[in-house]
Amino acid sequence: MALLTLLLSIFTFVELNTENLFDTQHDSLKNDTEFLPDSYHYWNNARYWRKLNHIGQEIIACGGDSAGWTLPDMVALCEVENDTVMRDLTKRSLLRKARYEYIMTNSPDERGIDVALMYSPFAFRPINHHSIRIQPIKNMRPTRDILYVSGLLIDDDTLHVFVVHAPSRSGGEVHSRPFRMAVAERLMASVDSIRVLSPRVRIIVAGDFNDYVGDKSLMYIGERGLQDVSENVIGMHGAKGTYRYKGKWGSLDHIFCSLSMQLLLDSCYIFDAPFLLTDDEKYGGLQPRRNFNGGQYNNGFSDHLPLIARFRVGVEE
Repeated sequence: MALLTLLLSIFTFVELNTENLFDTQHDSLKNDTEFLPDSYHYWNNARYWRKLNHIGQEIIACGGDSAGWTLPDMVALCEVENDTVMRDLTKRSLLRKARYEYIMTNSPDERGIDVALMYSPFAFRPINHHSIRIQPIKNMRPTRDILYVSGLLIDDDTLHVFVVHAPSRSGGEVHSRPFRMAVAERLMASVDSIRVLSPRVRIIVAGDFNDYVGDKSLMYIGERGLQDVSENVIGMHGAKGTYRYKGKWGSLDHIFCSLSMQLLLDSCYIFDAPFLLTDDEKYGGLQPRRNFNGGQYNNGFSDHLPLIARFRVGVEE
């Protein structure tokens, strides 16, 4: 009888809000006029390609740790405009030799922003995917779809991934809270439909929830059985959250896992490499090196920092 040996491989998952990753072409069905060559952002081809390569540089850097460097296996992206942007990012930017593939939504969001899941075909093989539409409630504008993707990891077990970009806090936190709750409820209804078939299923839910730890939508997700493995994580270079608002760090981005996936967790942290940070001249300290501050172009990366979760995935041989 052959002796089976269990080899542990690290599966690296990254979540990143890219901060308005738009192309330079006008979509007549969307309100994307802020990011056109003749807009106040002067969003021309040179700025677009610098942005793409900066996001590519950021993703590549997320693959490094104390043991060495390898490309992230999967990246959940928020604030990407369309298929053109994702094709340019994966096939024409600094990432062009990484051989990433992607799946994305086509949402009714008025600005035309969507979410996407980028993955290495050497680490993940998709089986099924679809968009989950959010039906607007009273006073709620159309928002981003939730992206659902399932597929096989290298140990031939199935992973279910949901990518979320919940409605912003526009109009105030209290006014917009029901909108984020509507997304959380739709999300968990989909999660529950999977768990009915397999209670020990592997699930990752990641994205920009536009809520902080302790807020109602996140508490609802936690009460329904998913664990926020990114709760209260920090970076190694001063970041105490993925986002900084008026001098205060906080995390709007989160990674939730089912228990079976949480048991595989090796580490979770904010990636705050020095090149992603800049001085906060108004409030002091450091802040993410964003691409725009209002109309001021900073030639930066994003106003959010990436989250990284690393999981131990076993392979028998």
